[in-house]
Amino acid sequence: MLAAVATKQSPDDPLSCLSVRQVPAPTIAPDWARVRVVATTLNMHDLWTLRGVGHDPRNLPMVLGCDAAGYDDDGNPVIVYPVIANPDAGGGDETLDPGRALLSERHNGTFATYVTVPQRNLIPKPDWLTFEEAACLPVCWTTAYRMLFTQANIRPGDRVLVQGAGGGVASAAIKLAAAAGAVVYATSSSPGKRAAALSWGAYKAVPTGERLSDRVDVVIETVGEATWAHSLKSLRPGGTVVIAGATSGVNPPADLGRVFYQQQRILGSTGATRSEMVALLRMMQATGLRPVIDRTLPLSDVHKGFQSMLDGEITGKVVIYPPAPEDAEESRGAA
Repeated sequence: MLAAVATKQSPDDPLSCLSVRQVPAPTIAPDWARVRVVATTLNMHDLWTLRGVGHDPRNLPMVLGCDAAGYDDDGNPVIVYPVIANPDAGGGDETLDPGRALLSERHNGTFATYVTVPQRNLIPKPDWLTFEEAACLPVCWTTAYRMLFTQANIRPGDRVLVQGAGGGVASAAIKLAAAAGAVVYATSSSPGKRAAALSWGAYKAVPTGERLSDRVDVVIETVGEATWAHSLKSLRPGGTVVIAGATSGVNPPADLGRVFYQQQRILGSTGATRSEMVALLRMMQATGLRPVIDRTLPLSDVHKGFQSMLDGEITGKVVIYPPAPEDAEESRGAA
């Protein structure tokens, strides 16, 4: 089967480390299931792997990709929950399992015709979601959901700042927070992305670093060093920053004086539980929310998609289509 594989790592030229090539179809372990991937999407996690950040090079080569929607071997349309973990080891929360792994970290990912995952990681795909829309949810939308509703516990009327409008998590956070009745502020250096944020329900969208008219209750932070000072300055006393990424760097000045004097709270957030993903689907059905899709590409053009991410051209998600099985014999041989 065709797959996009990380073969090595380079902080300066990550796309040179990605190879689209034929690999053996996966075998199915006991209590695992196989999914024929109809649609998958690009995530920053894939670029971090190629750059050598947070990924053990001993696990290479590795099929990349964390998101997937497709069909199981019984023909059921499914969405893949992407965290391979034991909820019991995390005290009921699989994101707290010390041994957890996102697809493509220790298990081959979704940039391929087939992916295998534990049976519990399959969630029925609702018929009101397309495969493309469903494929946008497992990483970015679940991350935004947990940040807003589990970690920050936002309520109607709360003022929420989302840094870096245009990214997958940020676009999801804007839509989800607005649908929950929050007053959403968004930032971006791009006028086009600020306009997009307003169309998604943001109350105001301002250039990155611009002072807000009001201090906010919650900041959704995935940018890191470039926006950290602005995040703390924009936060009211007693407010909360929830951080789930640091695309511009992980070591900003901490500004501890501001944090303790104004009793600000800083919460980390990683991924989401399976039950949170199911709750996200219920919210989307009730509100009519749908993901923002920037473009769709065949797997053979995955390098072009990643280059667009590196160039900052993406607003929302890039959907990738792996090729369908070549014939029934390939499908039987992979079982």
